[in-house]
Order: sequence, then structure tokens, then C-alpha cells
Amino acid sequence: MGNIVAKFGGSSLCDAGQFRKVRNILAMDARRIFIVPSAPGRRFDKDDKVTDLLYAMHRQHRDGGDWQATFQRVAERYLSIARELALKTDLEEQLNRIRLDVENGADEDYCASRGEYLNGLLLSDYLGFTLIDPKDYIFFTAQGTFDSERTNTALSRRLEGAPNAVVPGFYGSLPDGRIHTFTRGGSDVTGAIVARAAGAELYENWTDVSGFLMADPRIVKDALPIQNITYRELRELSYMGATVLHEDSVFPVHRAGIPTNIRNTNHPEHCGTLITHQAESRDGNHVISGIAGRVGFSIISIEKAMMNSEKGFGKRVLQAVEEAGLSFEHLPTGIDTLCVVLETSQLAPVREHVISRIMELTAPDTLTIHDDLGLIATVGRGMVHNPGTAARLFTALSREHVNVRMIDQGSSELSILVGVDASDFEASIRAIYHEFVQ
Repeated sequence: MGNIVAKFGGSSLCDAGQFRKVRNILAMDARRIFIVPSAPGRRFDKDDKVTDLLYAMHRQHRDGGDWQATFQRVAERYLSIARELALKTDLEEQLNRIRLDVENGADEDYCASRGEYLNGLLLSDYLGFTLIDPKDYIFFTAQGTFDSERTNTALSRRLEGAPNAVVPGFYGSLPDGRIHTFTRGGSDVTGAIVARAAGAELYENWTDVSGFLMADPRIVKDALPIQNITYRELRELSYMGATVLHEDSVFPVHRAGIPTNIRNTNHPEHCGTLITHQAESRDGNHVISGIAGRVGFSIISIEKAMMNSEKGFGKRVLQAVEEAGLSFEHLPTGIDTLCVVLETSQLAPVREHVISRIMELTAPDTLTIHDDLGLIATVGRGMVHNPGTAARLFTALSREHVNVRMIDQGSSELSILVGVDASDFEASIRAIYHEFVQ
């Protein structure tokens, strides 16, 4: 029987009531033996996340402010959980040690990491699981880069000897032993690291939503959930701005071939979204898996007769972009046209320089820039086997009188990317969604 690694986010462990829900979830499946907790999140609107308080505490100590009051707010969050659950952990001793470390100048990473550490301490006590401190098994190089192979070797050996364990998320250690954290959201990364090291059958990421939706609910009301999606589709949607897992947080499990299941702690009966390498079934009869997009792009359109026979033309265009320190988003081309899609905010400070360099290096017939562009990716493995998908998409946009500024489809046929005026962005997403989903 394979094991399951379950990561629980801040909203899933924000108070004692949520701790009880977590224990009930673990009792539903005996394979859930390795648990990765985040620090406590918000309990209600306008509440503070513990990690935010810890960052504020560090700044206040550094700047000579009243950090003790902030520390006391953090302490009370944990003390209230411990009291309500009647835990045996000597929390006062742990809090006093952290207070002393802060007084002695503990750095920001150490302060921020204590949120996960203390929550892991309480959760291991409550569940009767072993606590494994990630500082001893999750490693970074001296430059702060995650050392994946050293970590996987050490953590795998440690987990082999543990029938069950709690591994706090978000942090590890540098070669000199100092605490080092991942970027915000790093507990998701830790969860994936533990799943790979444990050779898990499944990695569960428990949060406060029942998986991913097929479109942004702020744009498409009552957007349907995604039941099954591949890692490749997820990457396409994430890149285009969908609020999904960060690529770093799925890479370890993706590499190891472990499925990821996004679940809702408050509705554990919901199957959530399952992310796999090869998803066999479709969600109903939907050709697409999801739609995502972003605004704030510019297109530099370069036209020159016989461009296709001019060797090195594209290279010289990209040379001008590279010299300005920019990275391009997309590069749609035609026989006599080449377009470079850039983020407007990055282009703006060097706009005139880039234009003059392209003119100097390529001598085009015309060069135009179109700003206020939105990019929309329609993603779905089902598009490969359904002729006429692109025709349906552009017909839907035509009905809404949307002027398509750019079209780009990769050779994998996994996604169709269109550029539209920012003023048409939301209407375009709704039109595509209703064409393929409702």
C-alpha cells in the first residue's frame, strides 16, 4: 500500500477547529502518514496571517519599533490552539527561546520560519506523529539555491524510519546551519519535496478551495471546476496568470511521476482537482480544460518584404530586445512579418532605445507598436483530437465583435493564444468559455 503526503495550508490550520478537521481527514485514509503544515492563516476577514506578523515583527525589531507587542499576538495564536486542544507541548519554553533569538538579532528568514515550526510542533503533538525539523533534511547551497538531490537523499532516508511524521513547510538550512526559506507559498514546495522523498502514491494539497476552476470566477460567474488536468496544461494556465500552484511547487512531484490532488479542508467530500502526467478521461464533453489570461502587454510588429529569405533577421530583432535587458513573451511570425510580445511595464523604460536598435539592425519597411493588449490562453489536451476547435474559438470572438490582434498556437496543439485589446479582455474570456463549456 502506497503512502500519501498531505500538505495543509494556512487556512486549514488557522485555529483549533481547523486542527480537528485535519485529524478527521487523516482518519479517513490510513495512507496519509506524512503531513506538511503551513503557519496559521486568517481566521476571518481582516485577520492577520501569522507569517505576515512575523515579518512585521522582524522589521520592528530591526527599526527599533514595538516588536514585543507583535510577538505577543503571534504567541497568543499558538497558545489559544494549545489550550483548546489540551496539548502537552511546553509552548512557553519554545516561545521564550524564539523571543531570545529575536532579541539577539535573528534574521528575517529565521523569524518567518517559526510560524511553520510552531504549527508543526502543535500538530505533531495533537496527532501523535513524529516531528521532523526540515532544517536537518532540506538543504540550500551557500548561494541560497535549493539543493534538490542532497535533500532527496537525506530526507528519503529519514522518512524510511518514520511510520508517520509532520514536516513543517517553507524552510530548510544553508551549509552553515542558518535557516533559509523558500519564497512565499513555500510550504507547497516543501510538500512536493516530501512527496518525492517518500515515494508517495499521491500528493494532496489541502486548502480552502475545491480545486481549480475553468476560468476566473471574477470574470465568468459560476465557472465549473476542473476535475482532471495534466501537468503540461497546468503550466500553460499558470503561466498565463491562473491562480494555481507555482511551478516550483509541483516540479518535484512532476519529476517523480506523482499525481497531485488539490482538495478543500472544509469540504473533504469534494474530489477536487487531480493533476497527472497523462489524464485519460475528459471532464464531461468539454474540449478545453481551462482559460486564463493577463493584460498589460505590447506587441512590436516588424514588416519587411522578403524577410523570410534574409538570414539572421530574427536573431537581430532579438538582439535588440536582449540588449535592453528584456525577455519576450511570444514571437508570432509570418512570411514578411515578425511580432515580439513584451510586458508593457518592462518595455516602457527602454521603449525608444529598443525601437531605434531594431530599426538600426534590421531596416524594416514598417515598425508599429500596439499597447494595451491582453493575452488569453485557451488550454486543453482535447483540442488535439477535435477538428474545428480554432474555428469555434474565433467564431465566438467574432460574435462579440472582438478584434483579434495576435494568434499563436504551439505545435503541440495544447493551447491557442490570442491577443486582444484590453478593453475586450473580459468579454473575450466569457465568449470562449460559453462557446466550449455552456
